[in-house]
Amino acid sequence: MARKASLSGFPEWLPAERLVELHVLDTLRRTFELHGFSNLETRAVETVGQLLRKGEIDKEVYGLSRLQDAAASAQDPSALALHFDLTVPFARYVVENAGHLAFPFRRYQIQKVWRGERPQDGRFREFTQADIDVVGDGRLPFRYDVELALVIAEALEALPIGPFTVRVNNRKLAEGFYLGLGLEDTAGVLRSIDKLEKIGAAKVKELLASELGATSEQADAALALAAIRTEDASFVERVRALGVEHPLLDEGLAELAEVLQAASRRAPGRVVADLSIARGLDYYTGTVYETVLTGHEQLGSICSGGRYESLASKGSRTFPGVGLSIGVSRLVSRLLADGSVAASREVPTAVLVALANDDSWSDAQDVAAALRSRGIPVEVAASAEKFGKQIKYADRRGIPYVWFTGAGGSHEVKDIRSGDQVPADPATWMPPAADLNPRVEAVDAG
Repeated sequence: MARKASLSGFPEWLPAERLVELHVLDTLRRTFELHGFSNLETRAVETVGQLLRKGEIDKEVYGLSRLQDAAASAQDPSALALHFDLTVPFARYVVENAGHLAFPFRRYQIQKVWRGERPQDGRFREFTQADIDVVGDGRLPFRYDVELALVIAEALEALPIGPFTVRVNNRKLAEGFYLGLGLEDTAGVLRSIDKLEKIGAAKVKELLASELGATSEQADAALALAAIRTEDASFVERVRALGVEHPLLDEGLAELAEVLQAASRRAPGRVVADLSIARGLDYYTGTVYETVLTGHEQLGSICSGGRYESLASKGSRTFPGVGLSIGVSRLVSRLLADGSVAASREVPTAVLVALANDDSWSDAQDVAAALRSRGIPVEVAASAEKFGKQIKYADRRGIPYVWFTGAGGSHEVKDIRSGDQVPADPATWMPPAADLNPRVEAVDAG
């Protein structure tokens, strides 16, 4: 189980736990690059004006000021703050570097972000996100919305996280439906529907009536839409059966159907149409995604995002995009808390080169260099203690092999797990592939 952080909301993993996190990051990186996404990193600091320009989220932002200065006012748009996600900084990056990028531009980004919210299960004040986005210049074909759902399903499938569901909706579908009902404040309805899992249908109906003036019939229809969930494009008929018409609804239905038709073929059972998904941020304009772990739905979404048309713009030039963000720290914390995965050892080291005496340290370094030249992680003992103590040190560190050099220059390597000790040549010996590097694997609960 993950060790509790001494400062709430700021996790620090133990070495074996960090290996699990690195495995997740490496797997995601490898999958993203297989699909042609380029890596980049943006600065940790943005102006408050930049961070808040697409939604009121000031309670989540950490302001930045030097200790000897008075704290910068959050009302000052030129004040500095730590970024709370990677999408807004990426939009700024695209605008500033548009002349150097080839569009559509595909990027992945793995960085820390900071949010000043109350820490709880799976929610941190400092955490790692892994994002992928595709951005166009002026227009972006809808097929990228389809592709991102498939990429993220493939990336998560490669992790030892168990079953998951990518839930997809379309803001055009929802907004067109509300407009067809006569509810003009579509953003307000979306914000209310977004609270459905937290407060339940009855409370949402009260909100729709008290805050948006919805009639009982309008609220019931909005909730009926949110109750639709299918693994294929059959949601279209169910929405049509509700008897609401609007051109924007037609557009949203067609787009979401395209996503589900592709997903049902290439990621069956992993991607579903869930018309309760709204996403709270205002900059989403079309497809929206949320991903939950089966059996851990209370953890919330581990991967979310959507289509945005005007988050990035420069004058009349716009850069529409679609992206998804994986909450890596949330995901890793769940894996560690339930013990569903573990590293095969706590350190990268595969071999400890033992010292027969203190004068043999230089020769031991030669052995280590020969092994490292073939990619074998090696440590050299710091002092020539009794071999038993050096073996105990390796065992305590989780190092599987100890290397011994005899007085005549002979070499032997001992597998301290089995006790087997055999002659070995530093120029040719290799451990079994399974022992070369730590492995992160699912743990059999039985």
